[in-house]
Amino acid sequence: MVAADLDVTVDLARALLREQHPDLADRPLRLVANGWDNVMLRLGDDLALRLPRRELGAQLMHNEHRVLPLLAPRLPVAVPDPVRVGAPSPVLGYPWPWGVVRWADGVCAADVPATERTPWAEHLARVFVALHRPAPDDAPENVFRGVPVAVRDASFQDWLPLLPAGVHERARALWADALAAPAFDGVPVWLHGDPHPANLVADAGRLSAVIDFGDVTSGDPASDLGMAWLTFDAAGRERFRAVVDAQARDGHGWDDGTWRRAKGWAVLFAAICFAYPDTHPVMVGVGEHAVGQLFGPG
Repeated sequence: MVAADLDVTVDLARALLREQHPDLADRPLRLVANGWDNVMLRLGDDLALRLPRRELGAQLMHNEHRVLPLLAPRLPVAVPDPVRVGAPSPVLGYPWPWGVVRWADGVCAADVPATERTPWAEHLARVFVALHRPAPDDAPENVFRGVPVAVRDASFQDWLPLLPAGVHERARALWADALAAPAFDGVPVWLHGDPHPANLVADAGRLSAVIDFGDVTSGDPASDLGMAWLTFDAAGRERFRAVVDAQARDGHGWDDGTWRRAKGWAVLFAAICFAYPDTHPVMVGVGEHAVGQLFGPG
């Protein structure tokens, strides 16, 4: 029986490389991130390893390996499409697929002040414009993203108490407006699924990469667009929305109802950001920023 969570070490990663990709095994290797679902190690100067540390992470990585080779060519930004794919190793006691991806220079965008994200707001908008195109019927299913807002109503009620008490009434009002907005009735489009600023890489004033497509799915684009309140200040959101709305004039963008639903998704995501302060303190900062944008000036 496999443990619920595995301790993925540098030694284990190097052993997997020696077993399956020996031409890469002698490169410098160091741990750079130990997330909830996956561990990332830098491999030399230009590559990285991503290894699941629990079963859910393995399923998310399977989604990436399946979908990113299809999506990467159309997206105007670096994404973690696999350069090499690793297999489970019974000999080493590692039960899941893993991958080698290109390294993206930069830092987690959540660690960059919101004012410094504004210069690449249009770039991120163009990424979503390119991504939000009709998806096939066999796109990965995700019951938490891209679904009608009403489907998440019970979840919103559960997560609401995590928001600062002073904004609960206004949060309920924003959520009610999202519920009242016209439902998405278009063809389901490709969605990143989890595009908060901790899944964006910034480098010297530019957007370097969009990472962690494990929640990739299809459905209502509003659940992706809710990230605008988590990522940008008012100036950044204005620039971001201007690019997305310009597509509406070409028949590829979204109406005001989409943005009302997106704001509802932003409230939900903001609350969830406060759920794991000990293991994910970066997300608490994301949530605090979102609360300020949703309920404060601007």
